[in-house]
Amino acid sequence: MNKLKFSQKHPFLFGLFLIFTVVVLIIVAMAVFTFWIGSDGLSFGRQKLGVVTVKGTISKSNRINAWIEKLARDDDIHGVIVRVNSPGGGVAPSQEIYAAIARLAKKKPVVVSMGSVAASGGYYIACAADKIVANPGTITGSIGVKAQLVNLKKLMQKLGIQDETLTSGPYKDTGSPSHPLSPKEKAYMQNLIDDLYEQFVQDVAKGRHLEIKHVRKLADGRAYTGRQAKEYGLVDQLGGMNQAVELVRSLAGLKGPITLVKGPEEKFSLLSFLLGLKNKLVLERDVLGPQWVFEY
Repeated sequence: MNKLKFSQKHPFLFGLFLIFTVVVLIIVAMAVFTFWIGSDGLSFGRQKLGVVTVKGTISKSNRINAWIEKLARDDDIHGVIVRVNSPGGGVAPSQEIYAAIARLAKKKPVVVSMGSVAASGGYYIACAADKIVANPGTITGSIGVKAQLVNLKKLMQKLGIQDETLTSGPYKDTGSPSHPLSPKEKAYMQNLIDDLYEQFVQDVAKGRHLEIKHVRKLADGRAYTGRQAKEYGLVDQLGGMNQAVELVRSLAGLKGPITLVKGPEEKFSLLSFLLGLKNKLVLERDVLGPQWVFEY
């Protein structure tokens, strides 16, 4: 008597095995296909340009800077477009991204493409690139610094809450919501803001190759349209993402088809969302004090 084959003895298990095999083959095929596919078509035989996406409030720099550094090390990336759609954010992360873009620009051409808004810190980071392309209707500029403080003294009194803060010095609790700023505290805070503002102006002048006097005239906190910004020398060219790609392609001396390699990869998690929401609702805490937020 002929022995029954496994497929005949266990048709259900054999069917599951076939399904599993097909799924594995599909996954492998997709992985291979993805390896050869760029964001705008087949990458085989194409020259590559990197894309760095900066959007939303600038509160952190680690993911963006890690991607910038990866593009800087990749010899297959011939140039980079930084796509900015941000109203600005914290001073320190803006400065860190500015420095990372400046280092990248020493190795390969970098062009900024401005979206709907690239203001304050969004404009600050753009100034580290070789060239800036803005749409005529982009809102940009807004060169300045602000520190927003809250005085809850009267509300605390109505609620019967009394603050008893002990400090090591007269300025340690400057900006505390439990009391208004004294004249000396206002002068102290203004001195900090003025220094941060001067850093902003100097970096814009350096990145844009402009006279500091010219930048100061424009840096009163007002925003500009892309068309106005071009007139004042704050951007180089009017256009969108396609124009930015063509410009960086020209600066890199590339001809023929190209592939855009985009990043950093967006990863959504409930925890990161909740933490991000918390950061927007709660004032930043650092060694200067729990109630200070300096913003570009």
